[in-house]
Amino acid sequence: MVTDEQVRRLRQKRMQGKTQAAAAASAGMSERTARAWERGSLPSEARQPRSWRTRSDPFSAVWASEIEPLLVRDAEGVLESAFLFEQLVERYPDRFAAGQVRTLQRRVREWRALHGPAREVFFPQVHPPGREAQIDFTHASELGVTIAGVSLDHLLFELVLSASGWRFAQIAFGETFEALVAGVQGALWALGGVMEVVRSDNLSAATHELRHSGGRVLTERFAAVLAHYGLRSTRIYPGASHENGVVEQAHERLKSVLAQALVVRGSRDFPTLESYQTFVDTAVARLNKRRAERIAEELRHLRPLPPAPLPSYTVSRVVVRRWSTIRVSNRTYSVPSRLIGHEVEVRLHADVVEVLFAGRRVETMPRLRGDRDHRIDYRHVIWSLVRKPGAFARYRYREELFPTETFRRAYDALCAKRGERADVEYVRVLHLAASTLEATVERALAALLEAGEAFDYAAVRERAAPVRPEIPALPAPRDPDFGVYDALLTTGIGR
Repeated sequence: MVTDEQVRRLRQKRMQGKTQAAAAASAGMSERTARAWERGSLPSEARQPRSWRTRSDPFSAVWASEIEPLLVRDAEGVLESAFLFEQLVERYPDRFAAGQVRTLQRRVREWRALHGPAREVFFPQVHPPGREAQIDFTHASELGVTIAGVSLDHLLFELVLSASGWRFAQIAFGETFEALVAGVQGALWALGGVMEVVRSDNLSAATHELRHSGGRVLTERFAAVLAHYGLRSTRIYPGASHENGVVEQAHERLKSVLAQALVVRGSRDFPTLESYQTFVDTAVARLNKRRAERIAEELRHLRPLPPAPLPSYTVSRVVVRRWSTIRVSNRTYSVPSRLIGHEVEVRLHADVVEVLFAGRRVETMPRLRGDRDHRIDYRHVIWSLVRKPGAFARYRYREELFPTETFRRAYDALCAKRGERADVEYVRVLHLAASTLEATVERALAALLEAGEAFDYAAVRERAAPVRPEIPALPAPRDPDFGVYDALLTTGIGR
């Protein structure tokens, strides 16, 4: 069968002055065929569309009576051809074969195109440069990234300029207000300018007040951030993710690039979170480089930044409770017991919690995320617990007092060998870890567990106690000869 491309090549060669035989050879056809196609329409234009069936319709007997009434009733268009075919096979087990499902799919598709319900129309948008950026979080745990061997359950925050496609990405651990502000400000200062509008999905908890307005009014905190940069905020309708399509597509593209880059890297493990963020930054820079001209054009339409960014943390003041804990954002954190009864300032960042007293930072700890609602550092409470070891047995946060799996196994071994004395012995071991070095005590426990013998606090202390260096005794001369120093002065040494 002769193709349009062959005919075009034939005619091109003839226009260049080639003979009919040479042109036919160049187009890959015989000279006789070349004479037939040297003028006139192209093969595709001359071919008449087929309007007849090459085989009988296997659904003719059931189409009008069983299939079409269901399609008419299906105003939402939810029925699938495969489901309809399964129903027919169940009703008429000997009439239809598996290979006929494609025929039914074509018939249903054609019927809906002619008689089906109207479908939703999407309207392509024109994005003026410098007007809009879209922001959103996306889950990225499927990338399989680990930090020092530990699986990283995380999100990626992205801000994408709708006109040029410039993007900024930052690791996050929850769709919190602090993570949102850190991401937006990080993007604006990396971009070096401010657009007019930021568009988001329904980040209600982070951006919109819920109790009184039902999510129609911005929270005071987020409104203050927008006012600082002179930004307006819009958001999509619930369930209409296509209205945030720029950033949604950017998510898919970024995660695809990251997945490929991880394969090329040969490892999904990173030594630190900072090194992984650098890896993400490199991928983002590569994507932005492909749009360099469009980005340069949009940069000319951005407004200048304010003199300085806002703090990206939330400040609250709380009193340390008698349990040596504070309650922040519905989570419980322990702090040094010397602060009990004092009011402290808490700065809640996207990933860490800072505790300040009298303007000085006294504690920094990772911010809790996921289902965890408390974090107790045994070093904060052990000094009181060692004086009241009986409190260990029913301590609400007792599971937090096992720093590593080795400590947990050591406690179980003490329970098996020491009975009721296990709590006392373990609390003393924990006190030893707090007052010396946890790693040293852990090694001592591991050695004792491997030996399989019964042990107690004294045995652990004996193994973990640091070796005191021997200080040599240097006898001082009874009658020092000061003439030696006089000789140094007279000889001029040291001048």
